[in-house]
Amino acid sequence: MNRFVIRAAAAAAALFPTVATAQSPVPSITLPPVVVTAQKEPADLQRLPLSATGVLEETILGAGIRIASDAALLAPNVHFTQFSARKLSTVRMRGIGSSPGNPGVTTFIDGVPQLNDNTSSIDLLNVERIEFVRGPQSALFGRNTLGGLVNIVTERPSLARWSGSFVAPFGNYGSTDLRGTAGGPLGDKVAVGFSLGHSEREGFTTNAVTGNDLDFRSGTTFKAQALFTPRSDWEARVIVSGERARDGDYALNDLGALRNSPFQAARDFEGHTDRDVVSTTVLVRHEGPRVTLSSTTGVVNWQTEDLTDLDYTPLPLITRENAEEAMQFTQEVRLASAANAPVRLSDGAALRWQSGVFFFTQNYDQLAVNTFSPFVLSPLVPFYIRQTSPQAALEDLGVGVYGQGTLTFGEKLDLTLGARLDHEQKDAQMDTFLSLAIAPPASVTADRSFTSVSPQLAVAYRPQSSQTLYATVGRGFKAGGFNPSSPPGSESYGEEHTWNLEGGVKTGWAGGRVTTNASAFLIDWDDLQLNLPNLSVPGQFYIANVGAASSAGLELEVNARAHPRLDVFGTLGYTHARFGDGAISSGVDVSDNDIPNTPEYTASLGAQFNHAVAAAVSLYGRGEIGFSGAFRYDDLNREGQDAYSLANFRAGVRGRYVFGEVWVRNAFGTDYIPVAFAYGALAPSGFVGEMGAPRTFGVSGGVTF
Repeated sequence: MNRFVIRAAAAAAALFPTVATAQSPVPSITLPPVVVTAQKEPADLQRLPLSATGVLEETILGAGIRIASDAALLAPNVHFTQFSARKLSTVRMRGIGSSPGNPGVTTFIDGVPQLNDNTSSIDLLNVERIEFVRGPQSALFGRNTLGGLVNIVTERPSLARWSGSFVAPFGNYGSTDLRGTAGGPLGDKVAVGFSLGHSEREGFTTNAVTGNDLDFRSGTTFKAQALFTPRSDWEARVIVSGERARDGDYALNDLGALRNSPFQAARDFEGHTDRDVVSTTVLVRHEGPRVTLSSTTGVVNWQTEDLTDLDYTPLPLITRENAEEAMQFTQEVRLASAANAPVRLSDGAALRWQSGVFFFTQNYDQLAVNTFSPFVLSPLVPFYIRQTSPQAALEDLGVGVYGQGTLTFGEKLDLTLGARLDHEQKDAQMDTFLSLAIAPPASVTADRSFTSVSPQLAVAYRPQSSQTLYATVGRGFKAGGFNPSSPPGSESYGEEHTWNLEGGVKTGWAGGRVTTNASAFLIDWDDLQLNLPNLSVPGQFYIANVGAASSAGLELEVNARAHPRLDVFGTLGYTHARFGDGAISSGVDVSDNDIPNTPEYTASLGAQFNHAVAAAVSLYGRGEIGFSGAFRYDDLNREGQDAYSLANFRAGVRGRYVFGEVWVRNAFGTDYIPVAFAYGALAPSGFVGEMGAPRTFGVSGGVTF
């Protein structure tokens, strides 16, 4: 607790002396409304019966947020399990998560679900809003949202005028992050927008064998969009985006060695991790006098290639080459009552409704080869052995149908009832074999189908226009599937279900200057899916159903406009997530153990200011500190990360067309290991892990028009 107080005081001391010099008046003294699409249709977040955090464009720019995980500090009980390679980034909410191929919390980008986490963590260009929606959303969004969802929304190009920017940050570790945007109208009915970014940096981790840095990054991202409005009640948007990443190797090392020598590794072989993502989204919307029609079409193509020293030692033992690729197609058509035209049932009752159908296909292929040096597999095998594990092709097809209605009585009481039916068909061909047949090959050809109904009921009461009290109960659903590679007998896994009970209160007070949102939740799991390391095949994971589990906790968010030029915020989340009685993982009873990768608490404290010193010149700054409670790395609770905190600061000056700033992340140089997993005899401690990012700092400059 003393470290908490000291660092929070340091954060405030670094920020508030500058704020105290501000004297120029700023017109607005109330917090802006936060409009989200957490339930598909635009709505005021403060009136919705759910727990969610909306991170707006002003905060995204002011905090220097580059990927969705950067914004997680602002949302309670949200935790990212993230590797140095950008393709591996899995979000968890309230203890719920799973594998990249079957997430428990799904990321939506402009309404398109990212069915594999390999495409969820991309650089943000022209993003208007990031929403962290906690609790099961299966009644509207279906599969793999039983823990919640991350909703990323792209800014629309303007039909009124052209605007743009160019930003050039430079920092330590040789980092650069160039970004340019431009957009505006092409006549009265068409607008376009373009964005391009390129970032690179040296690695944080040094290979003691060669002296080279391992986990360097280099990536180029683009986004182009067109908006067409043939009539006032019709519009269409086409968004094409992509990313080409050419990163270094994983920064993995023995957990004990990392704790003794942070950012050090020792290996004889240095590999790389590459990723290419291209996606196309088509959004069509018609707003009629009574009914709104929306269509969302998404195509996502991605491929990755990893090459790494699989034993992570200076010895030439094992290397791994892993290639994955997939194509997903999604189509959703939705009807809803018009925003200002609910169905009037009587003088004091009105009905708002929506219904839709969702269809998707996903084809996934993987080819992974482990190369064992002579005598590694056995003293009797004096030659190289190539183990293909796996050569796999998975096909997935699904459809969902949903509906939701909200009855409003007297403008104070809302009663919401919704449900969704999901059906999926999965087919798999999975082969494992050796280049020399010193062991028999294994081949699995199988298919399975899954069907589930996800209901949800919510009640919201508003004693005043600025207050919402709510309670909700809902069922979450995560489909079963196939493991491309797993121990014998674990080739497939079953569905996972949750029941979630939540209650909360949302208040606005002090004349709109302060909002305070609080909630409490209880989650009950059936057939929890857990992502486990396959100790017989290094570097591979598989999903298994381990049994019952539960999670209970609290969340608190406070936002305040303490002064016309100063916003302050704070969050606190507490989660107690445990395996239930009789839960079995890898043949071991894990009853009452902590669910891995779930911090006991998360918290944040910060402030952001903007002070005009002249007609077209302003000073601005931001300081924030985030806290993470202790958590365990594995289901047996053998190893874990202690509580830690990270502080970020940013300050600058902005003119009419130019700006400059200085920034620092992890300002106090905290050493922490956010991700680690069991690795058997290849790691002296039994675990390998990666360090979290060290202190980084730099300057940024740019122009806007």
